[in-house]
Amino acid sequence: MAAPVMDTCHVSCCANRTPNVVSWGRGGLIAFGTCNSVALYNPQVLIFTACAVCLGHSGPVCAVDALSLSSSQLLVASASSDSTVKLWTCSSDTVPVLACGGDDSRVHLYVQLNGQFQRLLTLSGHEDWVRCVEWATKGKNKLWLASCSQDCLIRVWRLFAKAATEPVQQTDAVLKMKENVFQVSGDGEFAVTLETVLAGHENWVYGIHWQPPCVKGDSVEQPLKLLSASVDKTMILWGPEEDSGMWVELVRVGEVGGNTLGFYGCQMSPDGFMILAHAFHGALHLWHCDSNQGEWRPSVVISGHFNAVQDLSWDPEGDFIITVGSDQTTRLFTPWTRNGRSEITWHEISRPQIHGYDMQCLTMVGRFQFVSGADEKVLRVFKAPRNFVESFANISCTPLEKLLGCNDIADLPEGASTPALGLSNKAVFQGDLTSQSSQQDSEDFNSLSNQYKESYFQPLKLTEPPTEDDLLQNTLWPEVQKLYGHGFEMFCLASDSERTVVASACKASKSEHAAILLWSTTSWKQLQSLPCHSLTVTQMAFSPNGRLLLAVSRDRTWSLWRRDKLPPLPFSLYANTSKDTAVHTRIIWSCDWSSDSKYFVTSSRDKKVIIWGHCGSGDSVGECEGESVTPCSSVLDVGDSATAVSICPYLCSDQSYLLAVGLENGKIVLYKWRPSEDLSSGSDWSRCGETDACQSHTLTVKRLRWRPRPGRAGHGGNEERAWVQLASAGADHVVKIFNIKISAL
Repeated sequence: MAAPVMDTCHVSCCANRTPNVVSWGRGGLIAFGTCNSVALYNPQVLIFTACAVCLGHSGPVCAVDALSLSSSQLLVASASSDSTVKLWTCSSDTVPVLACGGDDSRVHLYVQLNGQFQRLLTLSGHEDWVRCVEWATKGKNKLWLASCSQDCLIRVWRLFAKAATEPVQQTDAVLKMKENVFQVSGDGEFAVTLETVLAGHENWVYGIHWQPPCVKGDSVEQPLKLLSASVDKTMILWGPEEDSGMWVELVRVGEVGGNTLGFYGCQMSPDGFMILAHAFHGALHLWHCDSNQGEWRPSVVISGHFNAVQDLSWDPEGDFIITVGSDQTTRLFTPWTRNGRSEITWHEISRPQIHGYDMQCLTMVGRFQFVSGADEKVLRVFKAPRNFVESFANISCTPLEKLLGCNDIADLPEGASTPALGLSNKAVFQGDLTSQSSQQDSEDFNSLSNQYKESYFQPLKLTEPPTEDDLLQNTLWPEVQKLYGHGFEMFCLASDSERTVVASACKASKSEHAAILLWSTTSWKQLQSLPCHSLTVTQMAFSPNGRLLLAVSRDRTWSLWRRDKLPPLPFSLYANTSKDTAVHTRIIWSCDWSSDSKYFVTSSRDKKVIIWGHCGSGDSVGECEGESVTPCSSVLDVGDSATAVSICPYLCSDQSYLLAVGLENGKIVLYKWRPSEDLSSGSDWSRCGETDACQSHTLTVKRLRWRPRPGRAGHGGNEERAWVQLASAGADHVVKIFNIKISAL
């Protein structure tokens, strides 16, 4: 079998914002739900897969558990908000016990009798919704059941087989827990008793998990250690004391500060040396036990957006990507090599913007500066602080002088913080840190002024990717400018190759609001307004030579603006299509330029991809006076709505152009295109690769961007020129990076 053309280099995602959506398997893989997919994760590999689909519930499925009945048989139980529990099973001699926790504050036990599950017992005690239940096995005839609730308590129950006859106690009265007894036909009499009640959390307890069984010698033993996770932002590891048997708190870990709302569930590694929690905003939190010192420490773990990813951009050197999403965050990812290891993995090392509006677009303006737009009328400009540049230099093993060039790092602010109830990131300088420290020492913590405290920045000296706690509070970038001018929510942004001009467009239902605004990146003043379209401009792109600005719109047309060669360099309309001359019949979603500025491409909901230019001239677009801009390719039908398109900045070995097309169904397809005089046959296009089911997004591809330099980020060597990298953003909350060997196409 031939090797795949596209190799998945990185997948950024997080867990769904729902309880108990993460599971840690005995083989070491972590499985978690992300959007409508299941992700399998270990420190080096991330894949998406589905083995079977079970249909039957009429409402959302909120809990799933499984039991291996034999090497080839599996019993799956699923609970839904439609008030039903469904079981998917095969016949077996095993008699499983099913525990269900409900919003009636009770735990119900079901036993399989004559092929049907029948309720035999109800356990009372909790005073609010039961959020999670889990079994553990101890010995041959003993089961332990843990349950947690919104009453902030955990209850541990013991289920055991009663002897046929029990001797009558002749001694004085003995304090004994009440036994709930039930009969199982053919298997005798069983009892359930309350073992202990664990109180330690200060808010709802959403998740519990027993330490997995481990092999000791020739037997499998179940350690009696129970992990719990709560909305109070802590996880607790519980266990009985060896001497007294009393259950006590063994370990407590968690978050301090931040704007999160606690943990939704927890899991433990098979060996018991790592514990994992997933939080309200989907983030995974991993701790490992230092075997030498016995201390629990935070570990590096995968992260990502918890809502649709709307836009992404590479930095000009191709060393990192910045993404924005409907989860109201801006995130920065870069490759990293662990100490003593050769594998390169991508990680989030900064969260420059945590906003109060859904993010929609961004564009890089230089290496450490970007402009972002959200569901508001304002554009915001951010610049990297000194703490980020130093941390990035450490993680990427790049000298500071190379990163900054002639810029003086001493002039940069140390970091940024967000004022209480504010949306703007405020710069924090070294002097602010000193005064902040003394102020905190003198203030009364319980004073009224501290009820809504500012999220204070603390400088980091990073040599590895930061934890979620630090990403939330200590990796913000200062906001240096606000740009006002649009009348509705922002939709798209673009900047020229010289990083001197930024173009912006907002949502529009009338022509007066659909104008493109141009901004100077030196003064941040508005330069010009470019009216042409009648509906929202969906995407824009400057030509690599900086002379032209291309815009595509919901009105099914495109416009091309040319910059005059004489100061003050205003743009004027050079070419456009109208409703009468348009080739596309539906919304044009995306556009891009070839690296030589000779051609540009448009992609549309009508499933068409078209390349435009001065056909046959060989000149850059806009350089031929009197020459019209016409289709230079045959119309490519990609079979589905083409929501994203991007042209690779490097030619294939046969001098053809390489294009990536993202579809509404989540697939990414690679095409090669060569100019041809005969467009009737469609021979100018050739399909050369596509993502398979595991590599594709599961929802719409929102954005595609090629790395601006050849090679794979983080790698070195002459052989790297044979590779290119493609980044994609999807409505399925996922960011992906693909390695493509262009020399083999």
